[in-house]
Amino acid sequence: MKYLNSVIIGTGSYVPSNVIENKAFENTDFYGADHKKLEEKGEEITRKFQEITGIKERCYADDGITTSDMATKAAEAALADSGIDPETLDQIIMAHNFGNVVKGTFQTDILPGLAARVKHNLKIKNPNCVAYDILFGCPGWIQGMIQADTYIKAGTAKRVLVIGAEMLSRVVDPHDRDTMIFADGAGASVLEAQESDIKKGILSHTVRTDTYEEAYYLFFGESNNPNISDGIKYLKMDGKKIYEYALTNVPAAMKVALEKSGEPIENVKKVFIHQANEKMDDAMIKRLYRLYKQPVPENVMPMSIHKLGNSSVATVPTLFDRVRKGIDHLEHTLSEGDILIFASVGAGMHVNSFIYRY
Repeated sequence: MKYLNSVIIGTGSYVPSNVIENKAFENTDFYGADHKKLEEKGEEITRKFQEITGIKERCYADDGITTSDMATKAAEAALADSGIDPETLDQIIMAHNFGNVVKGTFQTDILPGLAARVKHNLKIKNPNCVAYDILFGCPGWIQGMIQADTYIKAGTAKRVLVIGAEMLSRVVDPHDRDTMIFADGAGASVLEAQESDIKKGILSHTVRTDTYEEAYYLFFGESNNPNISDGIKYLKMDGKKIYEYALTNVPAAMKVALEKSGEPIENVKKVFIHQANEKMDDAMIKRLYRLYKQPVPENVMPMSIHKLGNSSVATVPTLFDRVRKGIDHLEHTLSEGDILIFASVGAGMHVNSFIYRY
């Protein structure tokens, strides 16, 4: 019996060169959601921030770079890694949330869509290569992978390029300490249909959306600084509610996906989870293994948030690419047959996960 599989044959990422350390925020006037100025000194604010999130630095894009530019660079790296002719792609799925935001403006540009811009930048002529965007919060790249797998398993696509890219540095409120969480970047992967005697690649997945009470845990709102009344909206979040939501729903989603795959928790070698907050990610992985009454294995969860921050849809594909290629993650290695879990949570609220046999 032959199985039709969705297999990753190439990965790539783009990490901007501008490294912004926490000390860069020490002279910033931060305000709370109540619009009152925080009285703590800058050094104390950044120290507590690092203790909670694990973030020491983050990367911002150059002024002349756009989200679609970063996506193109990640896509080029993934295609080069795959060794395929870009003209053989059936789809380009581009996950983002804010489109192209030009430095110095707060107007998003998504006409044409970013996937179409990436296809144009790659100089792909094939009209049957369909390029489209998805808006799915931070879980966008994983959702793109799930969609690509669905098309491949349905027999309507053989090769799909999935990209996650975001330019958060241009949509954050400089007077909100949550600004320090966010970063810029892009990650990409090429999925290919392959037949084999065993199941490999994407084995199973699960997705959920909660909006009854959870829809506006992440939203666009006015600056925390009461002296700013320019009508511009900035990325905002209710960190406490997001933490509580993620801690309950992400481990449960990973368990559902794993059970669908038929693989036991003991076979899981690595968990690639959205890089949102070090303490939150640690808590979620502990909750997952607690559901199986198992201790958390050593080195099961690679982390990049300490150096790269939270680049939304780009965190998981960037982390996977760098682990796969041995960049900054030498303690983590991947071998043929390894069972991997991918999972994310974000605006929607959305949670998703897929299980992958490497």
